[in-house]
Amino acid sequence: MALPQEGKKAPVFKGVDQNGEKIALTDFKGQKVVLYFYPHDNTPTCTDQACNLRDNYALLKKKGFQVVGVSSDDIKSHKKFEAKYKLPFPLIADEDLKIHEQYGVWQLKKFMGREFMGTIRTTFLIDENGKIKKIIQKPVSKKHAEEVLAAWGE
Repeated sequence: MALPQEGKKAPVFKGVDQNGEKIALTDFKGQKVVLYFYPHDNTPTCTDQACNLRDNYALLKKKGFQVVGVSSDDIKSHKKFEAKYKLPFPLIADEDLKIHEQYGVWQLKKFMGREFMGTIRTTFLIDENGKIKKIIQKPVSKKHAEEVLAAWGE
């Protein structure tokens, strides 16, 4: 499935976060959302990305952003990841890949001559009206918060 388009309504999703809490896009109506998809908890690049968002979380919140991470890892893995790195935002466990597929980020990947299906690291910036303002493909993990602010014109 292809990525949704900028300027169009963001696909409505529902999931469960690391605390077992139900979370949906509709929970953030009237707010700016940073919805970021990442391959796996506790891997080097995913950890860099999560920690960069954590380290800049106060600034992002001050600017009105809600941060939500999504991966195919389970709740238990997300909980350990959150605790280990003191992450202040929800991480949705999308084990059945429904949200990944809605957003077109479950794709064929190639690594060391091998092909497999996996998560394409992608961030969707969703405006207060539920429209996709910007899609950041292949974000720079150690500078992701800066990319988010720049993409939003902050």
